[in-house]
Amino acid sequence: MQQADRNNPTVSVITPAFNAEKTIRGTIDSVLAQTYQDYEIIVVDDYSTDRTVEIVEKYVTKDSRVRLIQLEENSGAAVARNTAMKAAKGRYIAFLDSDDQWFPTKLEKQLAFMQEKDIAFSFTKYVRMDDEEKLTGNISKAPKSVGYHDLMKHCVIGCLTVMIDRKKVGNQEMENIRRRQDYAYWLTLTKQGFKAYGFPEVLAKYRMGQNTVSSNKLKAAKGQWYVYRQIEHQNLLKSSYYFVHYAFKGIKNSLKTKMSKKQA
Repeated sequence: MQQADRNNPTVSVITPAFNAEKTIRGTIDSVLAQTYQDYEIIVVDDYSTDRTVEIVEKYVTKDSRVRLIQLEENSGAAVARNTAMKAAKGRYIAFLDSDDQWFPTKLEKQLAFMQEKDIAFSFTKYVRMDDEEKLTGNISKAPKSVGYHDLMKHCVIGCLTVMIDRKKVGNQEMENIRRRQDYAYWLTLTKQGFKAYGFPEVLAKYRMGQNTVSSNKLKAAKGQWYVYRQIEHQNLLKSSYYFVHYAFKGIKNSLKTKMSKKQA
């Protein structure tokens, strides 16, 4: 088993957390259970008002690979992720939100894939789970590769599956926006010529919670439009063109999710 160098880990796992007392244990445990052990976990607490910090502190005392950073005010996921990336020691950055989980071979398989192919940016398939952590039959796709214009039409990349080689892409921050900051980050990287390569296995579990940002379709749509207009500076016609593609895929995915629930 690969042993971790605590001062120079290969992978830094970035986990923003806000009022995540119900889910953060499962998230951290899924990292600690990885077959690949050369990593650090950086949890950035976004001024939680529940027991999130207390729970994470217990992990910190038990395992030196777990680190906790506390923000002094609620600032959003972009600030939390950027804070973690600045503090990260690893060459590779992997993202995992505080309500999602990984399968045990996630890091091992994805890192081997990136090193073998000599690529800077990768993602994998993920399966959706409900609030009781019951897996559905709804599995994301992972095309061999996607570029900027592909992502403008539809984002197939789940943040919980992404791994980035900072030696190749450099230390770039996410846009400081409350919604879709991860999506805007993928656009930035692909616009610079770094294609995102898909690994065709299900290596993560995405929680379809009722209180997540993505569960609010109207807010998600507004965030998408904001990225088109204010971040990517697309004109009204192009923004509308891309938004139609986005909306169509969204409707299709919603129907797929409903069918999965009925079959479960």
